[in-house]
This record gives sequence, C-alpha cells and structure tokens, in this order.
Amino acid sequence: MPHPLLTAMGGRVRELRQRRAWTLKALAEASGLSLRFLAQIEAGTANVSVLKLIELADALGTTPVALLSARRPPTPIVTLLGLRGAGKTTIGRRLARRLRVPFVELDRRVEELAGLSLAEVFAVHGEEYYRRLERETLERVLAEERPLVLAAGGGVVTSPEAYDMLRRRTVTVWLRAAPEALWGRVLQQGDRRPMVDHPEAMAELRRLLSSREALYAQATHAVETSRLGVDGTVLAVERLVTAGVSRAGRGAMAPPAPPAGRTPARAESPATTAARSRTAAAAASGRRPARGRRSR
Repeated sequence: MPHPLLTAMGGRVRELRQRRAWTLKALAEASGLSLRFLAQIEAGTANVSVLKLIELADALGTTPVALLSARRPPTPIVTLLGLRGAGKTTIGRRLARRLRVPFVELDRRVEELAGLSLAEVFAVHGEEYYRRLERETLERVLAEERPLVLAAGGGVVTSPEAYDMLRRRTVTVWLRAAPEALWGRVLQQGDRRPMVDHPEAMAELRRLLSSREALYAQATHAVETSRLGVDGTVLAVERLVTAGVSRAGRGAMAPPAPPAGRTPARAESPATTAARSRTAAAAASGRRPARGRRSR
C-alpha cells in the first residue's frame, strides 16, 4: 500500500502538471525524468531520491519542500478568460458565491490603480501603458495568495508575461462562445457602442476571435457557454475546479476528460508551448482597436 506522504506528493505533482496543461511527456522533457517514473510518482508508488525531487520541483516551478508538504491543496485561484460578452463577470460572481471565495475583476483593479476609467487610460496613455498596469495589478492580486475567482480582460492572452503568470499560478478557464452569441450578449446588456460609427464591427469581432483562439485554447479548461447557459456554465466550471482539488488531495486518479466540444491539444514540450504563445500573442496584438476603443 502506498505511503500517505508519497500519495499526497503524487497528487500535488499531478495538480501542478495539469495547471500547466502539460502531459506526462511534456513534464518528462522538462524534468529529465522518465515517463514510467513520473507515472509511478503520480500514483504514489515511487520512492524518489533527493536529486530527482529537486529536478521535478524545478520543472514544476516549485520547491521540494512544497511537494512534500502534508497540507491539503486549497481551492485554487480560478481565472475566467474570453472576449467581451463571454460572461466572465456574470459567471464569475455566481461561481465565487458557490465556491465561497471573493470575486475580483482585474480591469476594476486596474482602474483603481490608475485612478482613471479604462476608456480614459486608453485615450490618455494608450494600450502599452494599460498592459503595464494590467501586469502590475495581476502581480498584486496573485501576491494576496488566497483562493478567488478572477475575471481577466479579454486581451490578457496577448500579453505573454501576464498570460504566463495566469497559466502557471491559476486554473484558467476559457468561456467559449460563437461570435454571434458574444455579439448578442453585449447588445442585451444595452451597450450599442460596438455598432456606433463601426459598420464592420461584427466582422472585426470574428477576426479578433480568430486571432486569439490559439491563445485561449492554451487554458487549463474550455467550457462551451452557448449550449450551457449561465447556470450550466457555472456548474460545469465548479465541477472542473472541485474535481481538480479532490484529485490533488486523494492522490492518483485519471485526469479529467476534455470538455464537450473541445479537441485535446497535441502534446508538446514546454519550450514549444512558450514559443507558440509568443508568436500568437504578437499576431493578436498587432492592431489597436478602432477609434480608441478596445475589445474586452
């Protein structure tokens, strides 16, 4: 029977690997350990040497002490991603209530730091200044080291540093929706700004989604919101999050199946993932929103 300490460590290794959306093969490439040995570690049956424990911890961005800690993993930080109209605020507030954790909207924190509204930040200082404030604000939120639900701005995926922080330190969930659904939700909120003096707004939305899809797809999970609605999406995200915490606490279990409608990404090395992220980010952020507006 596996020792409880090894079982707990295996659960923590699996949790950290899945937060990065890595396969065992990707972790093997990053750590230099064999696939078979890593499978034994996650199953709680491997007696790991000190040197191999150090290599594994380095690859996962943590410490040997943290991997060996007997503390049960707490509810993680859950970051909701998606374009404007994806439902990050509505779903985020309800999810936070169900998980009994605070809800934080990153852009509201940016406004507090800047002492300006987002529209004023973009009009006065431009997008580059906004991205700098976004990274700084994100660092402050993560430094709080407490469970919460975070609604990120739609363009955070185009900032490699900020997106890397989110993917390494939080459970990221892409709230997927068709362009027509996103458009309809914005209009239902009574916001007709996307249509004003911009007849090609729908086409622009399609281009924006297309340019960012590869980045959003790197999230830990994807949930198709068009089919589920608000309540269904909240429950789906809650199940994904609580299942991850439960697996980490109990030890070896099979990883969750990908959400319906999502094709699992092909396994790739961490280096390849980082390079692809930088390339996609550069393409996605190559054009600033028309007339001083931005899509969130």
